[in-house]
Amino acid sequence: MQAIEGNMEGDHVIIKEEAEASQVYSKGYFGVNQSGGSLKLDIIEAIYLVEIGKLEVKKGNKSIDLEKLYRLGHSTIENFEIKYLVYRDIRQRGYVVKPGSKPLDFRVLPRGGVPGKNPSKFWILAISEREKFELEEVIDIVKRVRKVKKDLLIAVVDEESDLTYYKSKVITPKGHVEPTADFHIADALFLMDRVLILDKSQATMLHSIEFFGKPIGDYLQLSLLETAHLMDRGIVKVKSSTTGRAMSNKKFKEEARKVQTDFDLRFDIYNDLKKCGVLVKTGFKYGSHFRAYEGDPDHNHAKYLIHSMPKDFVGMWAEISRAVRLAHGVKKDILLARMKDKETEYLRLRRVRP
Repeated sequence: MQAIEGNMEGDHVIIKEEAEASQVYSKGYFGVNQSGGSLKLDIIEAIYLVEIGKLEVKKGNKSIDLEKLYRLGHSTIENFEIKYLVYRDIRQRGYVVKPGSKPLDFRVLPRGGVPGKNPSKFWILAISEREKFELEEVIDIVKRVRKVKKDLLIAVVDEESDLTYYKSKVITPKGHVEPTADFHIADALFLMDRVLILDKSQATMLHSIEFFGKPIGDYLQLSLLETAHLMDRGIVKVKSSTTGRAMSNKKFKEEARKVQTDFDLRFDIYNDLKKCGVLVKTGFKYGSHFRAYEGDPDHNHAKYLIHSMPKDFVGMWAEISRAVRLAHGVKKDILLARMKDKETEYLRLRRVRP
């Protein structure tokens, strides 16, 4: 197909000849039809059509080359080069792509979809790997997209122009490990870094009902989080190994914070997961705070890796990429968890191929 001529008008390109405009629109639904039969293309669409040889852009009688078009795009569109790379990739995957409303960049129709007839398949946020990951902002965008029943894809462009897509959703994890009151009070010994249940029958009781702790020989080792949780439920009494005296809940947590500086951050999430019926164990070997099971760990694989985050966490996308990639590699979902206004939110990120 011979390149069709379009005229530069401001920061848009207009294809004036009605038949040519119709041809460009019908083969990919580029641009917006105008009264009189012309077609209006934004600069990103125009550059893509020039790149694939379907459009020649002129101003007056003079052709505008790709360099000048790129410079125009850079001067008129924030993060132009990132958005163009995402647009180009999605188009080459066979999708119809239309501009999105801020803060989203694009609406993507299903393959074979027609604008005005078919709803969007998903919405895309295009960002550079060098941008900050702001948990508050991402969760806000995810919620806004879900309100209109759309899926959000976050497209991250690395320094070599490769793209990674993350499907993003706020969820509530669910399990079927129900809390029980059928416990006898167990005596525990606090050894600063961990807690031991030395009585064999008490150790067996705690582990067999809700899978607390790690059996080591005839005794049971509890984490600091498990111990604080059990103390709050009145199931465990803790004695200091230093003084031999019973410890109050308050005193135990004070000592736990000295050992684990982010104790409170993790404890809030741990307690919420227990309310959801989820079985919680350390996620250290997977580089996260927790691994979480829906049921008996002897018969189920952990479904989630969970990381506790400050409510206003700001980091870099490289950190998030590592966490998602690791979870994906061991066939688990990564959940970024935060407590805000006494409510816990879990952001699930999945690496996907559109």
